[in-house]
Order: sequence, then structure tokens, then C-alpha cells
Amino acid sequence: MNILGIDTSSEVAAVAVINEEKLIAEYILNYKKTHSKNLMPMIDQLLKSCDMKMDDIDLIGVCTGPGSFTGLRIGVATAKAMAHVKDIPLVSVDTLSALAFNMSTSKGYIVPILDAQRGQVYSASYLWESGKLQMVREIRVEKLEELIDYVKTLEGIAVVLGEAANLYRESLELVQNVEIPPSSHRLPRASSICEIAKEKYSRGETTSHFDMSPLYIRKSQAEVQYEEKMKRKKANE
Repeated sequence: MNILGIDTSSEVAAVAVINEEKLIAEYILNYKKTHSKNLMPMIDQLLKSCDMKMDDIDLIGVCTGPGSFTGLRIGVATAKAMAHVKDIPLVSVDTLSALAFNMSTSKGYIVPILDAQRGQVYSASYLWESGKLQMVREIRVEKLEELIDYVKTLEGIAVVLGEAANLYRESLELVQNVEIPPSSHRLPRASSICEIAKEKYSRGETTSHFDMSPLYIRKSQAEVQYEEKMKRKKANE
């Protein structure tokens, strides 16, 4: 089985192909957020470098969020279009689980965080148990201070990773049990998307291209501003 993984949830665009035995190829671009221009050429180049075509892909795993609203829409729309045209099953993978999967050798808590703007982060918490990644705290939006308070309650080291780990590094490094891994481990990895997709597929957890949608967690800033505008307009009537 050949699995294509796609992640455009942040400034990083990442695509990868794995099979049942190994990672075949991975392409990561961490340079400006121009996913609408870069994603399809990245996929084309990735497949060509492996002497493969979309007809050789048996499963598509795509990161559905949380993350950049625009980035998520691009990645999900691309995956849905390819799945529809080639009749390929889809698997949805959340961003935070994919980031946590990067730390497969960690023996402590793994706390991936993403910037949710306005001093907030998307967060969750995981542990590796018997070779399986287990979520121990569900995905949420919270203030950075709330995340730090939670991390302080954990016994042992808490590995904090993701783009927000770099953004809030100064505050996080003041917490005694926080460990921030090297940048190579903090980046989204499409190969992690592939591995999680493979496991979910084995459990029958696929999604049709009709039903797949981004996991936004909260409303976009544009939606919030529009609702506030309508409330003010209604109040003035």
C-alpha cells in the first residue's frame, strides 16, 4: 500500500509517500506560506522522484486541523479533489496528533501547541503507551497562561513542540519541567500524517471526499468581526 500524506496547516507545506515497510520520500518547504502555488508542484515532484503517479497511490492522509484556516482549506480541498478523481480513500489526521507522533521515542508527556492568535494556543497532550500514541488531554483553545498552569501539574518532563513553542519560547523555558526539542522535531511532518493514516485505515477510519472538512475548533477572525458588526448594527436599529 502506498500512502500520500499532506500537511498545509501552518507556514510549512509538507508531503510524503510511505508504503507498508518504509518512508519512500518526503518534501518539506518552510519558506513563506504560499501553499496555493506550491502544493501541487510539490506533490508532482515528489511522485516523479519516486517514479510514481497518482494511480499508484492507495490512500491519502491529510491534516485537517487545527491550524491556519486558509492553509487547511487548501490542503483539504486538494486531497478531496485527488480522492474524487482517482477514487482513493481519505483519512483525516489532526495537526496536534501528527506533531506528537514526531516524538515517538519520548517517555514523558508530549504537548504540541499551535498559535491561535490573541495570546491563545491550540493544544492537546499525549503519552506513548505500549507503542501507541494516546491522547490524554483533548484538543482545545486556551490562553498561554492556562497551558503553562496545566504543564506545571504534570509529573516529569513535558516536551512542548509546534510553531507556538518557538513563538512563546521565552515564557515556556521558565517552566521547570518543559523541554523544547530541536527545530527539526518541531516542524509538521507529512510522514507522520502517513503513519497515523495507515493505522486509522487499518481500523476502518476513512472519510469520503464528500464528508471531509477542516477542523477549525473556533470561528475565524473574519467571522468573529462580522458577527460583532451585525450585533452593533442590530443594536443601533
